[in-house]
Amino acid sequence: MITNLGNDIELRLYTGVVANPSRRRPIASRNESGYTMPMHEMGIAIEIYRTCLDVLREHGGGRLQQVRIAVGELAAVEPDLLAFGWQAVIADGPDDGAVLEIDWCRADQRCPTCDQAKDRSEGSWLRICPDCGSPLEVRGGDELDVLEVSFETDDDGAGSMSA
Repeated sequence: MITNLGNDIELRLYTGVVANPSRRRPIASRNESGYTMPMHEMGIAIEIYRTCLDVLREHGGGRLQQVRIAVGELAAVEPDLLAFGWQAVIADGPDDGAVLEIDWCRADQRCPTCDQAKDRSEGSWLRICPDCGSPLEVRGGDELDVLEVSFETDDDGAGSMSA
């Protein structure tokens, strides 16, 4: 499948091993109606790339070198899948080889009564404070932001744009 992203950028998705077409495996699941559901992280990778292209256009063009993003624990994004999607988006294009650096941001649970952060295991949640019984507040962890875009300009100079 070839999807045109605009500005002469195409995303090529293959549904299996190209070297052996008889053993193809889907890279997306099918919903009840039989339509293929794209990977959520792939759409996010495409939007990150579009954002980077906007930055490049604002600075007179160039080639991406590195993109740094923040992904929060509660953003419903798997960093490994996002990195895989990023590689698929930039593959065989002018920005092939650009690095996606992902900063993982944990969510904190805090008791408003005790005014203390409460420890928890990764991926687990406490609903009430183990010390006083008050409901806990969740702070942070919902980030999904482009923090920095590093690029080479068309005139062979380096550029960087931080959010």
